Amino acid sequence: MKLEDRRRDIVDLLVEEGTVSLDDLALRFSVSKMTIHRDLDDLEAEGLLRKVRGGATIEASGQFESDYRYRARLAPALKTAIARRAADFIEPGMSVMVDDGSTSEALIPFLIEKRPLSVITNNLAVINGLSGQGGISLIALGGDFSKKFNGFFGVLTVATLGELRADIALITSSSIHGRIACHQDQEVLQVKRSMIAVAQKAFLMADHNKFGRTALHKLADLEVFDGVVTSSPLAAEQVTELTAQGIELYFAEEG
Repeated sequence: MKLEDRRRDIVDLLVEEGTVSLDDLALRFSVSKMTIHRDLDDLEAEGLLRKVRGGATIEASGQFESDYRYRARLAPALKTAIARRAADFIEPGMSVMVDDGSTSEALIPFLIEKRPLSVITNNLAVINGLSGQGGISLIALGGDFSKKFNGFFGVLTVATLGELRADIALITSSSIHGRIACHQDQEVLQVKRSMIAVAQKAFLMADHNKFGRTALHKLADLEVFDGVVTSSPLAAEQVTELTAQGIELYFAEEG
């Protein structure tokens, strides 16, 4: 097996399993553990996985966001419920910005229900899901394609957003620490910030599991959003503290 094929298969296996051991990888690919070590070192340097004791994982950490394909497999019912609740803020005729998150993909059927709409997105899954749909005017943001995030990012993406305006932006984040939304990747958060800046209203979509976690970069204070669409069970003290600070919380279960 060629080196490139083996490394691709390692990432594909992690998408399926989440975590794999060094011994299992060496046995599966019939190579030495030293060879696997080198594979994992190079894949980690590319931001495709992170090494852990005795193997590797694709699960997120404060500095590492997992592959889109892995995230898309997690809690699909919860993401659908949050997307459905977030779509309540959309009215036919609006222009809507949708970001790269896996929860954003769950918006597709609800956006179709709300048509006619203009949808602006850098999310390839959303682009594919809405292309050709009657009543949807689709603006696909260009830029550098990231397989890991399944979307388009970079200078061109940000520059294009600067020329656009929208009624509403639906944004995702990997973690919320206190009242700060965070993300691990600098290029990704630049696009999210640009969407927030050019939309009249912005809502954050983040399930309850993302609260109390942190990531390397600050995305925004929750006060910049017109509301946070989340899920139960969110700790009562968090709800009390955030609402006392004027942060509007909308729960998927209430939709």
